[in-house]
Amino acid sequence: MTEIDPVQAFRELTPDQLLDAVEACYLKPQGQFADGRFLALNSYENRVYQIGVEGSDNVVAKFYRPARWDDSSILEEHEFTLQLADAEIPVIPPLADKKGSTLFHYGPFRLAVYPCRGGRALELDNPEHLEQMGRFIGRIHAVGSRQRYVSRPDIDIESYIDPARSFLLDNDFLPGHLIDAYTTLVDFLIDQVRFCFERAGSIHTIRLHGDFHPGNVLWTDNGPHIVDFDDARNGPAIQDLWMFLSGDREYMTLMLNSLLEGYSQFFDFNPAELHLIEGLRTMRMIHHAGWLASRWQDPAFPIAFPWFNSMNYWEQHILNLREQSSLMDEEPVSWNRH
Repeated sequence: MTEIDPVQAFRELTPDQLLDAVEACYLKPQGQFADGRFLALNSYENRVYQIGVEGSDNVVAKFYRPARWDDSSILEEHEFTLQLADAEIPVIPPLADKKGSTLFHYGPFRLAVYPCRGGRALELDNPEHLEQMGRFIGRIHAVGSRQRYVSRPDIDIESYIDPARSFLLDNDFLPGHLIDAYTTLVDFLIDQVRFCFERAGSIHTIRLHGDFHPGNVLWTDNGPHIVDFDDARNGPAIQDLWMFLSGDREYMTLMLNSLLEGYSQFFDFNPAELHLIEGLRTMRMIHHAGWLASRWQDPAFPIAFPWFNSMNYWEQHILNLREQSSLMDEEPVSWNRH
């Protein structure tokens, strides 16, 4: 019997396979059946589909990318979202079968099934929305602080910058004339990021969402649905806040104060963590370039990111990193605590 390559199977996942998997693993044991409708949703790291169900609400199926997280890491994510849902925080946890299982195996695939929820984009210009988001993030962190992830890594230079830099250089993604500039700059940025952490002093790390950007919030008239804990890690609280901050310094200060007005009602915020914002942003920028490169053989990526790996991209990437170097030398944005 020929062994199936899970990576290749993931890349070539067909409609019949995904419907069969969802039916066999979750729907049929509940006495339900797929009605044949499916819609690919906006996800690149995993394959995510909205599935129609006969006589019932649609569900969302997430097929996990092979060799990224092991089962224990995925189950830690599931456990955290279930704890948050029990605390009446508006996350979308996975659905469990009659045995209580939330992670399913079907041939070479691993998948989870979620209720289908809709929503619109968060209004970042709306202070009331930001304050409400701050309250929910504070509540998430209150639960997250009770214990740490065991199987999932921390947010640090060793996991965010080092692998990305090595992959880019080892696989010849950077144009030859930019290699020296990139390597010299990243070495300097690492020193600056370390200094950001030194300035912050002793920082308590907790379980986080990890990738908490506005795209992972579905806003409704009743408030948000918070989705996609796939990048959950241990780290400083500010990691789940800084991605809501954009624009010039004055505007970021206003946004930060709206967020922390709500956040501090439910969880204590250490203002020393403000020193980490630009360091964490720098880490994410380097990590993101490495992530795109590491996924470039996946046929979904060149289609979704046609601008990546061009001369213009790498020149702009280095320019953006140089701007980050300047920002890390500045004083952080301030919290006007009442």
